Amino acid sequence: MASEGEIFRLSGPVHLTVVDWNNIHHRRSIAASLVKGVYILEFDRQQNRHGSQALALPWWDFFHFKLNQVLIDDVDLSIFGAIYEYKYQSPTPKIPQYVIAFRGTITKSDTRSQDFKLDLQCIRNTLHQSSRFQLAMQYVQYTVGLSRGASVWLAGHSLGSAMALLVGKDMTKMGYFLETYLLNPPFPSLPVEKIKNERVKLGIRFASSVVNAGLSKLAVNSSQHHYDPFVVLSNWIPYLFVNPADPICSEYIGYFEHRKKMEEIGVGQLGRLATKDSMTSMFSRVLGLESDSEALHLLPSAYLTINRGQVPDFNAAHGLHQWWNPYFPCQSVLYKYNTTTCIE
Repeated sequence: MASEGEIFRLSGPVHLTVVDWNNIHHRRSIAASLVKGVYILEFDRQQNRHGSQALALPWWDFFHFKLNQVLIDDVDLSIFGAIYEYKYQSPTPKIPQYVIAFRGTITKSDTRSQDFKLDLQCIRNTLHQSSRFQLAMQYVQYTVGLSRGASVWLAGHSLGSAMALLVGKDMTKMGYFLETYLLNPPFPSLPVEKIKNERVKLGIRFASSVVNAGLSKLAVNSSQHHYDPFVVLSNWIPYLFVNPADPICSEYIGYFEHRKKMEEIGVGQLGRLATKDSMTSMFSRVLGLESDSEALHLLPSAYLTINRGQVPDFNAAHGLHQWWNPYFPCQSVLYKYNTTTCIE
C-alpha cells in the first residue's frame, strides 16, 4: 500500500498552481518535485505498480513536464534518474527545456546494496569511478547537445545531489554552466557544525585551515603541473539547500561561513587556500602518490539556502518535502569565490 508521502495530491507542492519562474522558491519547489518523481518511479517499479496504480506521473506532469527517459543502473537495474522535458517551447531561459534529476539512497532490499556502495564511494571520493556516474554523464552530455542552447537543469537529493554536483563540475570544465539544484548534498566531514560553543568551533576551523593551507602549499610545490579547479569552477554557482539538523549536509554552512569570517579578519587568502582541497588528496600529492580527482564536495561558489525552521527528527531534516514548504524560514547567502587574490 502506498504511503501518503508518495501521493502528489496529498503531500506534493499542490499550492503552486501558478508558477513564477523568476521566483527561486518556486524553482526550488519544482526541482524537488521532479527529484521526488524519480523516487516514485523506482517505488512504482519495485511494487509493480502500472497504469492507474502508478503514482509517479503527477510529480512532473503538474508542472507541464513529460518524462523523456529513465536512467537505469547497470548493476541493480534500479531507476536512479530521469530526464524531463518541458511540454512547450520555453518562452524564457528561466524555464528549463530539460531537467535531469537524480534520486538519493533508497534503503529497500532492491536498491540497498548498490546505493550503500555508492554512498561509500561518495565518502571515499571515488564516485566518478562508478558506472552510475559514467552513465549519468553520458545522458547529460547527450541532453545538452540535444537542447541546442535551451536551458538545462540538474537536480538531485542526497546521493543524487552528489551525482548532480559531480556532473555539474565536469560540464562546467567543458564550458557548459548548467543551473543546478542540490538538495541535502553530502559533505563528508566531522560534524563541527554541531558544536554549540562558537569560540571552540571557530578555533577548530581556524586550526584546520592553517593545516590545510600548509598542506596545500606543499602539494602545489610537489606538483609539476599545478591545476586550480576552483579558478575554473568559480563562475558556476549551484543552488545548495541544507538543514542544520541534517549531519549529512550541515557542514556546508560552516564551510562557507568560515571562509567569509577569514575574509573579515584579514586572512582571506589563507581561508581560500584551505578550502580548495581535501586533506586526503593533499597528502597524496605531497607524498607523490596518484590523486586524479579533487574533492567532490568542495565548491568555490554557491547560492546557499538554509532551512532555519525546527524539525522533529533526522528524517524531516534530510527529507525532500521541506524544500517545497512555502512557509519555512530560510536564510539565503550568495558566496562568490574571489579569483583575483588567490595564492599561487
